[in-house]
Amino acid sequence: NAVEGTELEIPVLLAAFGPMRRGEICALEQSDINGNIVHVSKNMVRTIDNRWIIKTPKSFAGDRYIDFPDDVIRKLPGRSGRVVSLNPGQLTDKFEKCLKKCNLPHFRFHDLRHTFATMALQNGVDVKTVSSMLGHYSAGFTLDTYAHVTTDAQLKAAQTMGSILSRAV
Repeated sequence: NAVEGTELEIPVLLAAFGPMRRGEICALEQSDINGNIVHVSKNMVRTIDNRWIIKTPKSFAGDRYIDFPDDVIRKLPGRSGRVVSLNPGQLTDKFEKCLKKCNLPHFRFHDLRHTFATMALQNGVDVKTVSSMLGHYSAGFTLDTYAHVTTDAQLKAAQTMGSILSRAV
């Protein structure tokens, strides 16, 4: 709710439901969007002399197509050019200020990607699909780095095992 209607709304939606990296979000152009499909083919990075430039993704897997929910696509501006006018540093700064203003605990903008992966996996999305959406080269990396165990998942596992045990006895 805190980001709704602000310049953070679109970046948060793209990271949490995409899940795009902050540099990919900042480099995204309207021409990269076709219907609900977003072609992630660019990344905004800082050079050694502190300039922000747009370049190709750091890996082959980083160049990908992501199918976004209708609710996210409807929020995107219809104008040509870059979808977000921020650079990654500004995005991080504004996100941190928003968290403080809302009295939320610190977490990184990048953690929205972790949340996406965890929620998708726990809701039955195949790990290879999640890995592809994240732009990872292997499902193993996705599982090792992005799949987090939640209390709900532990409870569900305990209930499943209890059900198995009760049938066996």
